This record gives sequence, structure tokens and C-alpha cells, in this order.
Amino acid sequence: MPAARPRAHNPALPSADPRAGPRTARHRAITLRRCETIPFHAPFHAPFHAPLYARLVRYGFRKHATYVWGALAGAFTNSVFGVLRAYVLIALWEARPGLAGYDVTHAVTYCFVTQAFIGPMQLFGGGLDVPERIRTGDIALDLVRPASLQLWSMAEDLGRAGYLFLVRGIPPVLLGAALFGVVRPSGFAGWAGFAACFLAGWAVGFAWRYLVALSVCWLVDDRGVQVGSLVLTTLLSGMMIPLPLVPGPLGELVRALPWAAMAQAPADVYLGTAPPLETLAFQASWAVALLALGALGTRAIRHKVVIQGG
Repeated sequence: MPAARPRAHNPALPSADPRAGPRTARHRAITLRRCETIPFHAPFHAPFHAPLYARLVRYGFRKHATYVWGALAGAFTNSVFGVLRAYVLIALWEARPGLAGYDVTHAVTYCFVTQAFIGPMQLFGGGLDVPERIRTGDIALDLVRPASLQLWSMAEDLGRAGYLFLVRGIPPVLLGAALFGVVRPSGFAGWAGFAACFLAGWAVGFAWRYLVALSVCWLVDDRGVQVGSLVLTTLLSGMMIPLPLVPGPLGELVRALPWAAMAQAPADVYLGTAPPLETLAFQASWAVALLALGALGTRAIRHKVVIQGG
């Protein structure tokens, strides 16, 4: 019986070395060396399938609904820090009545409304798994799907925001109303204007976080960018203090930046101190601009992306 001929080595096949560990279908389909640069030629203009993205919104909601206790713990933390912030603002407004055009009740309401924004709008950054998928190499599959990576991520994030709004957003406001008393939008038009501005603020926040997430494709390590984004969002969104407290031209500048559209703008509409239509136009302009930058960034990584895993 003739001896079996040895199989020629094919570098595209999985290694037979037992130290390499089990290989998945993804690894068999796409063999990557660590930090290898892969060109992609998938079409940029993917068709829009409304049912697909509607299911992704539902998936994002159900995915985060799995972590009920984590969301409740976040609601408790937001509520406690809201109470601490409220006492600081009460002391400030009692010393300086009418500061920034708010009275004490408006200042306390602003405090708890912005605390409610932390979870849904992800004001402290993160919330997207794009950086992790780049590190593991799974982004290769995301980029060849017949669907927009940006819209895919946006739909999932909308579901996440909807769940965290219910579980982490409402409890701080209810606690503030019970302990201090808060103002509410007047009538259906007031609530509708606030809802529209809230969604627009979430869209601006998502567009900014998506750009930060895409930076991993070029910077490899996103920790520095994430910290910088955290500092900018915390200081310039109105999360720490109302932006009208910033005086002069500097105050006008920070109120015109995109971060103001995330927290300050919808909070002012909730308080009734800003016109909803004008505020919505300001938010929509920033959302369109940042989403357009995100689309260009997505197009850029489709042509060449650095895969760190695989």
C-alpha cells in the first residue's frame, strides 16, 4: 500500500498546531494575521430596509432589558447624585436669586432632568460595541453586510436609549418631584416639543460617540479619545452646571457647540425657557453634520481597516 502523500501547506487553511486552539467559521472564512491591513470593496450605498432596523431597535431594547438590576443600580446612583447636586444648586440660587434666568425650582428641575439624560444619552461615553468589534476582528463581517454599519449601530442604540430612559431616566425625576418639587412642560405641545428635542439630543450624542468609536480604526487604542470625549461632554453639555452660567463670548461659544445640543437644549425646552422649534433646528443641524462625518468615516474604513484580532 503506497504511503499517503503529505498534504501541501496552504496558508489560507487553519493551522494544525493544537496550540492554536479551535477555529470558528469566521476564522476559516477570513484568515488574518495580527494587525493585518485588509482592503474591503463592499458597496458603500447599502439599501435601507425599514423592517430590519425596526427589529434592531427592538433587539437593542431587549438586549439591555436583560440587565435589569444593573439599570436599577444606575437609576439609584443617578438619583443620589441628583439629590447632592440639587442641594448645591439650591444654595447657589438662594445666594444669587434669578441666576441664569432660572428660579430655585427651575434649577432643581434642571438638575434632575439632566441626571435623567445620563443613561439614555450616554453622556459619559461608550454604549457602542464598534471599538470592541474592531479589536476582535468582527468588524470585517460588519463591513461586508448588505446594511449600513452606521444605521445598524444607530438602531441598536435607539433601543438601548429607550430602555434606559424608562428604567434609569424616569426614577430621578420622580424622586426630585417628591423631595423638592419640579416644573413640567405645559400641555401637549410642551411635551411633544420636549420629546422631539430629546430624540434630537440623543441623535447628536450617538453621532458624536460613533465618531469616537471609529477613531479606533486609526488610533488602535481609544482610551485617550474616550477620556477626552468624557471631559468635553461633561463640561460642555450642561451636565455639570447650566451653560447660561458661562459668561460673555465664551458662554455664547459653548452654547453653539454640539455638546450643548445633548443636555442643555432639551432641558431648556422641558423647562419652557427655550423655543422648541428653534432648539430643534439647532440640534438637527448638528445631528446631520455629525452623522455625515460618521458616514464619511464609515466609507473610509470600508476601503482599508486595521484588524487587531483574528
